[in-house]
Amino acid sequence: MHTRICDTFGIDLPIFAFSHCRDVVAAVSRAGGLGVLGALAFSPEQLDIELNWIDEHVDGKPYGVDVVMPASYAGAGELDPDRMADQLQSMIPEQHRHWLDKVLTEYGVPPLTAEDDRPEGLLGWVHEKGREQVEIALAHPISLLANALGPPPKDVVDLAHAHDLQVAALCGSVQQAERQVNQGVDVVVAQGTEAGGHTGDVASIVLWPEVVDAVAPAPVLAAGGIGSGRQIAAALALGCDGVWTGSIWLTTAESDMSPLVVDKLLHASSRDTVRSRSWTGKPARMLRTDWTEIWERDDSPGTLPMPLQYMLISEAQRRIAKYQVKELTTMPVGQIVGRMQKVRPVKDVIFDLVEEYVEATERLNRLVNV
Repeated sequence: MHTRICDTFGIDLPIFAFSHCRDVVAAVSRAGGLGVLGALAFSPEQLDIELNWIDEHVDGKPYGVDVVMPASYAGAGELDPDRMADQLQSMIPEQHRHWLDKVLTEYGVPPLTAEDDRPEGLLGWVHEKGREQVEIALAHPISLLANALGPPPKDVVDLAHAHDLQVAALCGSVQQAERQVNQGVDVVVAQGTEAGGHTGDVASIVLWPEVVDAVAPAPVLAAGGIGSGRQIAAALALGCDGVWTGSIWLTTAESDMSPLVVDKLLHASSRDTVRSRSWTGKPARMLRTDWTEIWERDDSPGTLPMPLQYMLISEAQRRIAKYQVKELTTMPVGQIVGRMQKVRPVKDVIFDLVEEYVEATERLNRLVNV
């Protein structure tokens, strides 16, 4: 399983693994793939701590960082960087706050205590915060800078290139992929609607070859619904240079997911996910739970645009997690969740991916040689 992307990054396997957990990132890179840390959930100070830890535990192997710099969001270009969080908070209607409080009361979710840390609702959902995370990332020996929502700004691409880094960006359509390449992105991640997190509405097996043809000779990583070696073989057969995976690492032994979330993932089928705006304001695939259903109720005021939706729900999600409210507990995850049926170490997942890929390609070779 060796493609030109392996030579570009000096890795053994063209398997890229997105995770918010540093242990998963380091384990994937040590196993021959390329772990990519999702920076969104961290303040600049905490991100620096996480990357320092990876530097010390990755055994000199390459790894990457993924930021979120959306092409559009509420208040873009109109906010004072020094007062951004307060300005955005003022844009959240009181109607939404009252309704969400009512829902939490319905489900018996207690408030946070005075001793609890309050969540940082803005995080990296806007360019200004994303740039802070980029600055921290560039101070570490990363090999890849990725953007999860469209092409990063041109000056960020140029800055990464000045540091001899490859730049990747996720897309859900041919048009988005072409814009990324025109912006200077080196690696296009074509993500089908089966994926967890933010997705478009085009299926992977349709999207991958469309993007490969549209941006050639730029390398394309296939994303969306990949959890087996057979699917990797299919992606490479369709012209992709590797795969971008995410959901399958949530239930690994190294993952920092709570036992409640892991249990829900292990017992979910491929039909137990839904694309919903209830997490960030943009369509994202996640477990279908009471959380996703309440936003479709007749009394729901509807979701807000990014980043207002996450700022609205961040404390509610902290309360739900603290008190382990099963009905409202959800998690961004792809349809591949139906294959995630037991907890395994990262290296075992990698081994199985490779072994099944080899079996699939050998089976195809036998068909060709008949």
